[in-house]
Amino acid sequence: MPQWFLGNLFHINGFTILIWATVTFFSAIVSSYASSYLKGFRFHSRFMRLCLGFTFSVMLLVMSNHIVLVLFSWLIMGILMSQLIGIDKTWGEAREASKFTQKYFLTGSLFLTIGLLLLALYSKEFTITGLSRVVSELPLFILIPSALCIIAAAIVQSAIYPFHRWLLSAMTSPTPASALMHAGFVNGSGILLALFATLLFASDTLTILFIIGGFTAIIAQFTKLLQVNVKQKLACSTIAQMGFMIMQCGLGFFNAAVVHLILHGFYKAYLFLSSGEGIVQTKPQKQQQLKIKPFQAVVVLLFGGLGAILFALWTGKGMAMDSSVFLTLIVAITVGQATYNIAKEQSLSVSQKIMVPLVLFVAGIGIYALMYNAVTVLMAGMPMIAQPLPLSWVQIIFGIIFLIGFFVMKLGVYKKIPWLYVKLMNISQPYKKSVLMYKSKSI
Repeated sequence: MPQWFLGNLFHINGFTILIWATVTFFSAIVSSYASSYLKGFRFHSRFMRLCLGFTFSVMLLVMSNHIVLVLFSWLIMGILMSQLIGIDKTWGEAREASKFTQKYFLTGSLFLTIGLLLLALYSKEFTITGLSRVVSELPLFILIPSALCIIAAAIVQSAIYPFHRWLLSAMTSPTPASALMHAGFVNGSGILLALFATLLFASDTLTILFIIGGFTAIIAQFTKLLQVNVKQKLACSTIAQMGFMIMQCGLGFFNAAVVHLILHGFYKAYLFLSSGEGIVQTKPQKQQQLKIKPFQAVVVLLFGGLGAILFALWTGKGMAMDSSVFLTLIVAITVGQATYNIAKEQSLSVSQKIMVPLVLFVAGIGIYALMYNAVTVLMAGMPMIAQPLPLSWVQIIFGIIFLIGFFVMKLGVYKKIPWLYVKLMNISQPYKKSVLMYKSKSI
């Protein structure tokens, strides 16, 4: 892919164009939706200005080459998002949520500043491309603290545990702002980690990302099942998806993480913008207990295995015994879960239950493989964006823990463990002042 430089300030490549196209598309959809959704809202014009400013801040981040511009755009992103969360200045809870989230965003910016300044001042390189060239020559006492600070900045913005509470407290934002936040803002960590992939490899800190992301994915999926509020469910879902994205970075596949953030953006923006319709069509239902018949189990295992093989063939991942095996495993679980949902559907005949999963997973994996390969081409000019790691005992042990956690969640075992249920409920609560704080005083 061609690359353009404007002095030491800006760097435009295939990755820049990819993120520009993605973020402007999401911003256009959200703005179009907001033009009717927020009609009559007294802060409508301010919302549109903030939305436009946020879009430009993300575009500035991905084209910035000088670390000062990177830090400036990262800080502005957080400030503008906190303003969108508290856009209704007349609502006390919104003001509290805005202040609460801004503390997190400023903390993330502080971590990023420390990490980049450590690298820049020691190496005398103040550009991203310059740091990528010399980072392997720097001593570990500089590399490790810098990498940990950049990781901290990333996980704060993606609401990874233990920094998840800001996202759960951001429900005061109007639905279009929530869509922009979940489709764009939280995904910023994937962009940041991709830009500093060489640092993470040189500092040998990828395993930290893998473990943090995996624990977050499992815990957030647990807490999602306990929520009764639609926005809270979607927030927990976003936290879990960000955990998966961080896991992919920890496996050495930054291109897969970028594909994930794009697909998650489409998925989550749609869910937020259609949440009102979803509530209208929802009817109270008795929760069904998970039961799987022998034939259904065979179908699930068969299609899960076939899906994994197809993914490996079309993307080339999972063909060797390295960290790419985990990507294939996640695909197998996803296909198996989708197959089970179809297999238990009573309105389908036996032949339909066999054919529908086949058509869906072939189409789904085909689209994913196409996107994966396209993103890989666009990111080809960036160093170390797809470097599988050798399998380690840490990865294998954590992979087993991840699988156990998944089945404990799906089988509902956690409901029979009171202390775990209470713990999960407590950690998924928003900041107390962002929920009915001011209204309760007026009653």
